[in-house]
Formats: sequence, C-alpha cells, structure tokens
Amino acid sequence: MTLLQAPHGIALRLVAIEGGESVHRRLMALGFHDGDRIESAGRGILGGPVLLRNLVSGVSAAVGRGVAARILVEPVDEPAG
Repeated sequence: MTLLQAPHGIALRLVAIEGGESVHRRLMALGFHDGDRIESAGRGILGGPVLLRNLVSGVSAAVGRGVAARILVEPVDEPAG
C-alpha cells in the first residue's frame, strides 16, 4: 500500500520509493530511507500534505500527496509484549 492509503498512527516500514531520482534524494535528505520504521502522523484538510514521522530518528516532515502516493509501506508486526 502507499503512504496515502495507510492508516495514521500505526507503525509502518518504508518498503520502497517509486518515482524519479529527485524524489529519492529529497526523502533521503529529509531523513527517510528504505527499511525505516515510520508512521503517517496525519493529513492536511482539503488535499493538503501528509505528515510522516521516522520512528527511529524522530524526524518529521510534510510531503505532498503526489509524493505520498509514491511511498510504498507495509504494517510492522509489533512483538507481543
């Protein structure tokens, strides 16, 4: 699923970034890499940006919906505790 389709507030793994080299570079510069644990922290109203947070580094960033639709994620299975 894409970040745009993912529910917010649950742990996700960033599986891949579909898109051009500029999208990859921008997300890497913001601190988001393949395999990172992230979460969708919310969405702007009326088609606004998607807020994502890196659960490992604590970095947060807002990305447009077009970019969010190119970020592939999967739910992270939390260990039973």
